[in-house]
Amino acid sequence: MIFRPMILADLERVVAIEKQSMPSPWSRELFEEELNRTQANYFVVEEEGTLGGYIGYWEAPEEAHIITLAIAPIFRNRGLGKRMMDHFLAFAARKGARLATLEVREGNEAGRRLYEKCGFRMVAIRKKYYSDNLEDAVVMIREIAEAQAPPFG
Repeated sequence: MIFRPMILADLERVVAIEKQSMPSPWSRELFEEELNRTQANYFVVEEEGTLGGYIGYWEAPEEAHIITLAIAPIFRNRGLGKRMMDHFLAFAARKGARLATLEVREGNEAGRRLYEKCGFRMVAIRKKYYSDNLEDAVVMIREIAEAQAPPFG
């Protein structure tokens, strides 16, 4: 598995995974904007020479807020999401984050299971958070300790 920064050349595959994974997929243009955002960090994971998923987060003082995460359908249920999260947490810890936060759709059971497996816990519900269908968001957090960060690579 290779975990590396997302680049413009990745966007065709990233957008394809996005369309397969999200009820309201982002456009290529939105990903381009995010790649240019100073406080944003976006990564892809490659396995067997194929882009298998991506994660993006925003940096805030001592916090890493996950904005998006998706795994290509052919790579799901193989532990790739957990390994990607471990690398993200290690990277964020090295950048000074002490807390990771996210929102996940209440109905996204697979996503919620992944985050719980990665040590996140629910702290709140944001009612009617998602504008496409007014679904509630589950707010989750996890502390990040340097000692918990696995080796990066």
